[in-house]
Amino acid sequence: MSGRGDDVFARVVAWQRRHGRHGLPWQGTRDPYRVWVSEIMLQQTQVATVLRYYERFIARFPDVQALARAAQDDVLAAWSGLGYYRRARLLHAAAQHVVERLGGRLPQDFDGWRALPGVGDSTAAAIAAFCHGQRVSILDGNVRRVLQRWWADDGEATRPAGQRALWRRAQALLPPDASPQEMAAYTQGLMDLGATVCTRQRPRCDACPLRADCAAHASGTPAAWPRPPVRAPRRVLTWWLLLPVRPDGSCWLQRRAPGGIWGGLWTPPVLEGDADGQALAARAQVAGLEVQWLEPLAHALTHRDLRLQRAVVRWPHEAAAAPTLPGVQPQQGAWWAPAAALALGLPAPVRAWLRDQPPAPASSSR
Repeated sequence: MSGRGDDVFARVVAWQRRHGRHGLPWQGTRDPYRVWVSEIMLQQTQVATVLRYYERFIARFPDVQALARAAQDDVLAAWSGLGYYRRARLLHAAAQHVVERLGGRLPQDFDGWRALPGVGDSTAAAIAAFCHGQRVSILDGNVRRVLQRWWADDGEATRPAGQRALWRRAQALLPPDASPQEMAAYTQGLMDLGATVCTRQRPRCDACPLRADCAAHASGTPAAWPRPPVRAPRRVLTWWLLLPVRPDGSCWLQRRAPGGIWGGLWTPPVLEGDADGQALAARAQVAGLEVQWLEPLAHALTHRDLRLQRAVVRWPHEAAAAPTLPGVQPQQGAWWAPAAALALGLPAPVRAWLRDQPPAPASSSR
């Protein structure tokens, strides 16, 4: 590495002010609540996707007090489609922590933000830099890629020891007299470089302010840096989603346990694996229930793929009792009218199913 830290800082700041992104709805503010929400949404999610949700979420929960007062179902419903729903649950829990334990006052520095549920080092650093002008480096995925390419660092930065080493080197790039405005521009500039110039597959080195002393560029194969982490092969999981529907058109949904896939969201009863699904089909036929099989859906998660087998089970009774079917958890579910069901926190494929292909009511003559 031939560049000096203060030179890198100055080049990124100048580039961001001229070429960086300036029209995003969470920019131009030092309101830590708005920046916090945006940073949580942007974790492992592209800006284009977040833009469809951010302003609607802020309009519904305009400050930390409104978010803390909200029911978790309302928060999850507003988050539906963004994925990684644990983020929404932790954001809600953190808002309640701020209101109940911090008197409604949001933290003022990195350490305070880092202490909140769901706020990691990079998120805390981004808020501290953007809102409080604190001299602290971020290390989200895009920024790690920019810095590792500049250093030609092939270390495993996704592991804790590698992250700590990279953070120390990144922190050394910050001049001691950096102003709050410069810290905000530098932080945003690194994010913008990673998102728009130093991209994973096809970096545009000709547009990068760090090209002159970038070791990865000098190697002639910048896209080869950093070495991708070793990932386990993607798994395909088969889930059977069984939607009981009563003659009045209401459907049975139940809340999933907090951990795991779709944790805390409302879904039809789920059976995992082909054997369970086939057993259900046999049981429904023996019971004389009308079962409507729908086209399967494919749903991609981060490290695995779901194959969703879907069935509508025409439940013949309008009593409030839970349907007696495999996978039904009476204490976790309820019958919901169609409009009320769509107001719940639903996984994206379930929401699309209920919205775009609402099941017809069961026949009341059965």
